[in-house]
Amino acid sequence: MRFKSTTGLAAIVTAAALALTGCGSSSGGGGSTNADGKVDGTGKTLNVLVGVLSQYPEQQKQWQSDIAAKFKAETGADVKFETFASANDELTRIQTSVVSGQGPDIYGLGTTFTPTAYATKAFVTLSDDDWKKVGGKDRFNQAALGISGPDKDHLAGIPFVSRPFVMAYNKDLLAAAGIDKPATSWDELAAQAKKMTKDGTYGIATGYKDNYDPWKFIWAMSVQAGNPLVDGNKLKMDDPTVKKAYETYFGWLTNDKVVDPASVGWSNSNAVAAFASGKAGYLMMTTSSSIPTLDKSAIAGKYEYTLMPTIAPGETQSKSDGDAASILSGDNLVVADYSKQKDLAFAYIKLITSKDEQLNYQKIFGDLPANAEALAALIDAKLKPLADAAAKSKATPFTGAWGDIQLGLLNVTVQSVPDLAAGKVDESALDSRIKDAQSKGQASLDRASKG
Repeated sequence: MRFKSTTGLAAIVTAAALALTGCGSSSGGGGSTNADGKVDGTGKTLNVLVGVLSQYPEQQKQWQSDIAAKFKAETGADVKFETFASANDELTRIQTSVVSGQGPDIYGLGTTFTPTAYATKAFVTLSDDDWKKVGGKDRFNQAALGISGPDKDHLAGIPFVSRPFVMAYNKDLLAAAGIDKPATSWDELAAQAKKMTKDGTYGIATGYKDNYDPWKFIWAMSVQAGNPLVDGNKLKMDDPTVKKAYETYFGWLTNDKVVDPASVGWSNSNAVAAFASGKAGYLMMTTSSSIPTLDKSAIAGKYEYTLMPTIAPGETQSKSDGDAASILSGDNLVVADYSKQKDLAFAYIKLITSKDEQLNYQKIFGDLPANAEALAALIDAKLKPLADAAAKSKATPFTGAWGDIQLGLLNVTVQSVPDLAAGKVDESALDSRIKDAQSKGQASLDRASKG
């Protein structure tokens, strides 16, 4: 899939939001509150926008139906779900609603888009009273609040699920290749992958055409090499560490030949399926959402999770001020300031972030709960590496320009897919794509920095 350019979109959204200031308030609205504290939303409809769960489409529809029925029983209100299917679509939906001043009441956003949403000033910055309406700030795993706002007193994102990234490995394939323990550096990963690549089995399963994941490899390798990508008001995408990251990531296919050539057209769900069939040693950039699939697959009981490499290509130790094992990842819920149903929105969020509902969601989809009690009840040997990854995660920069920067990183891969399919990414073409992303990303950062 080819994405249209979104450079400057965050600035456009911000300007539109400023023009709409006063369209909503930070609390209230959306049904009367009964003496017992319950919101009465009889006759009303709450609109909720969420991302498509491509691995579990039928389960997602069933969960939405079930939770809507519970919400109806509790408040008398209906819930209408809308979906987006890509990062580009996610950002466009924010733009459309902010410009028009109408749309979903609640947005379920990937954590890295929370800064862009916050910068628009079109979403509720949560007051103490708002937090009480969703069960209190202490209800949530405090680490999950790390990218909910620019500081602890200005938060817009309410954590829904945590999704730290790890890699899974096939214990039998590693053992057969004489590998004692999983790789901790990207160079070691490539070397181990070569040992496992033979007879239709590959060392690594990944999806180059996934709508979300490719940029995260580049971010991780760059940050681990000591390049934070955003340094104050300067973007450092046109940097040797970024080029090295792309060359490493693309090189698994073009040079090392440790991934299935078909992965040029794969999404993450295709990579999960390949790993689940026993045809790959490592599954990259996965989360606990792969558990329901893997536990019903041919490798059930034969796989484990571990941290992704934390040492940059060509290095012997991390140069980051933290391991940067994963982006601080998951989904946040934000409430539109234009919504006239804020009390209903908070009631819905309180329901789906309760301990019981979070545990139910994890059972179906695998994502770790943001609810602190639910998370504490879950951690076992299988999930411990994911908890470790969450603890060693690093937040992406909190700037309204990050949405554009993230998509710029992704689009370098999107533009390189035809080259990958042909077996080689031309160095000059890669340089040109990175420079273009640098120019557009810096322009967006400049606008965001000016407020």
